[in-house]
Amino acid sequence: MKTVALIDPGSGNLASVRRALERAADAPMQVVLVQEAAALRGADAIVLPGQGAFAACRAGLDALEGMVSALYEHVLRRGTPFLGVCVGLQLLAERGLEHGTTPGLAWLPGEVAAMDPRAPDGAPLPLPQMGWNGLDFTPGIHPFLEGIEPGDRAYFVHSYAWQGAEPAQLLATTDYGGPVPAILGRDNIVGTQFHVEKSGPVGLRMLSNFLNWSP
Repeated sequence: MKTVALIDPGSGNLASVRRALERAADAPMQVVLVQEAAALRGADAIVLPGQGAFAACRAGLDALEGMVSALYEHVLRRGTPFLGVCVGLQLLAERGLEHGTTPGLAWLPGEVAAMDPRAPDGAPLPLPQMGWNGLDFTPGIHPFLEGIEPGDRAYFVHSYAWQGAEPAQLLATTDYGGPVPAILGRDNIVGTQFHVEKSGPVGLRMLSNFLNWSP
């Protein structure tokens, strides 16, 4: 039976992520809520959710003794498939600029900065970006997007977004006053700015793709 480690950094949305993972599974699977670094041993996949402020989510992760170094060992060195959701993706950046500068895990280049979306006439668009937005990507770019079509919609809630991504690691964007990074990834790592667990059938298909992914 496959085991998925769902990290609990104290930032909310765990129950909905867990339910979505269980619904997306097409084979027997165990989702384990994890607050201890040792619990990552033997996990077939790791999911890091997050919502709220970058600094608070980083503090919650740091409060789990040994978790940051264990993630480095299992994800970056051993290649365990990893999914970051919303702020769980943002934490992979070099830094976050919400309420000051907070170091990220620096697994992917770039930073998370305040959005400044504008309408075609230059008027500011409302923040947070909240609601269902279409995804723009090249079909076949990544197994995570198998069965998803450009234009399919996902559910976003955020006022900060990734800047400075490597083009090869930017898997999908959405449009909100211009292109906004929506999915990033490399090697065995993938992450969504949107709440994949709240994105209906599109999100469930992505989670199923993740659970069946062999990087």
